[in-house]
Amino acid sequence: MLGLKQVHHIAIIATDYARSKAFYCDILGFTLQSEFYRAERDSWKGDLALNGQYVIELFSFPFPPSRPSRPEACGLRHLAFSVDNIDQAIAHLQAHGVTCEPVRIDPYTDKRFTFFNDPDGLPLELYQQ
Repeated sequence: MLGLKQVHHIAIIATDYARSKAFYCDILGFTLQSEFYRAERDSWKGDLALNGQYVIELFSFPFPPSRPSRPEACGLRHLAFSVDNIDQAIAHLQAHGVTCEPVRIDPYTDKRFTFFNDPDGLPLELYQQ
């Protein structure tokens, strides 16, 4: 048996490290656990936590190639976050200049959800529990 226990982290490469760090920390509410500049790669690496649990490894690299970011592109479709109140979460994002798609209803669970993008266009989802 492989013995997987949980997702350890998600790695994200940002075109503008400072802007993405501010987005994930100041707007989404992650906390910066540690941060390193790796001179040999001209790259920043930040470890971000959500509610005390390490979740996102945020990187910068010089001139990263573009990647399809629409939810229907092949590969990772999106990163979803659960929230208790989607209307409050959307209002918070909108107050910080983040545009959300219209709220939809999951046809299988009857739960409400919406999509928005990080500074590099990575599709993110809010899913009401």
